Amino acid sequence: MRTEQKQRLAQRRRWRIRKKITGTKERPRMSVCFTNKNIHVQFIDDTAGVTLAAASTTNKAMPGRDKLAANAVSAKTVGTLAAQAAIGQGIKKVVFDRSGARFHGKVKALADGAREAGLQF
Repeated sequence: MRTEQKQRLAQRRRWRIRKKITGTKERPRMSVCFTNKNIHVQFIDDTAGVTLAAASTTNKAMPGRDKLAANAVSAKTVGTLAAQAAIGQGIKKVVFDRSGARFHGKVKALADGAREAGLQF
């Protein structure tokens, strides 16, 4: 499959998911982005268009960030820290946006880590 076609199909998957998911101030969208090296999580209020809280493997506050990678173990750690950042901002319930990725492996580990830290999906 050509690279352009693969990217186009991935973008259509993201759009199809985003049609159904929107975040509000009371229940923001928890957007997850996995690159080859890092994991990024944002809590977004789509009505105002602002990011309320964020966590990443590149944060300076992340303990042992030089050892973290884009794997399931790091995803669970990032999920826990993202949940703590959200709870610090007063966010208890979120809508999970997996950005077109299947819900297994890294995505599931991140979601489980966030749930264990106190977020409700």
